[in-house]
Amino acid sequence: MRQIASLLFFATLVHAQEWKTGTTLPNVDWKTATPPQKQKALKAMREFGCTCGCSMKVAQCRVEDPPCAQSKALASIAINLSISGKPDAAIAQSLANSEFAKRAAQRDRIMLDPIAIPIEGSPFKGPANAKITLVEFSDFQCPYCAQAVGYLNETLKAFPKDVRLVFKQYPLEMHSNARISSAAALAANAQGKFWEMHDRMYANYKQLTRPNILKWAKESGMDMKRFEADLDSPQIKKLVDKDYADGEKAFVEATPTVFVNGKKYQGSLEPSAFKKIIAEELKGK
Repeated sequence: MRQIASLLFFATLVHAQEWKTGTTLPNVDWKTATPPQKQKALKAMREFGCTCGCSMKVAQCRVEDPPCAQSKALASIAINLSISGKPDAAIAQSLANSEFAKRAAQRDRIMLDPIAIPIEGSPFKGPANAKITLVEFSDFQCPYCAQAVGYLNETLKAFPKDVRLVFKQYPLEMHSNARISSAAALAANAQGKFWEMHDRMYANYKQLTRPNILKWAKESGMDMKRFEADLDSPQIKKLVDKDYADGEKAFVEATPTVFVNGKKYQGSLEPSAFKKIIAEELKGK
């Protein structure tokens, strides 16, 4: 038993050190990089810290946290610059000057600088001409997102004429039923029942399965033939993919993430705290 334990420990240690010696990294596209260009990019990735807040180098984050969008994007920057012939110092400087690094430097701020987020066609509630637009990137299988439903509803009730909530899909890879749930929400939206399905799925986020989703859709009085067709349609998949891509461009790192008039909010969504933020934002309107 001791020998087996030692072998397992050694295997784990080797895997953990793979980012220092390996020539491939998970989900990294080396494109047409030559061996010297590949080594130059790997050197940059082994030396530059990932900006996601994990305290790992980019290469290490790719090995130990493959879903991390930031290390993947930083790896792509390093590879492209290496292929274009940039020296080591220029690659390191470009990584340090990247939007990811700039955002990381703002991590301790409650509200970041505003950015444009496409919301046309996205489901929303609250007045269309509201002074404050909240954009929420959320995952239906995320327990924190389920908790945020009540928080955000209470905030909306406190500002019925001034705040609207726009919902954007951000299904995480780690949640096996998040993507079908996003598709179900948009299929319901096509029949004017987005928020009904939204509330139903978050109330039952631990029971998100295709049979349950179909059952809830039927109980909501939807046209089931149309709902199932939409649920599996390429059009709905494209909408989910677009929302997710919008989230990546907006530097969404976790769910739920809420933007206040384009400003990424990094504080508590509990009404006692969030309502103060909204009130302060309204003062400037």
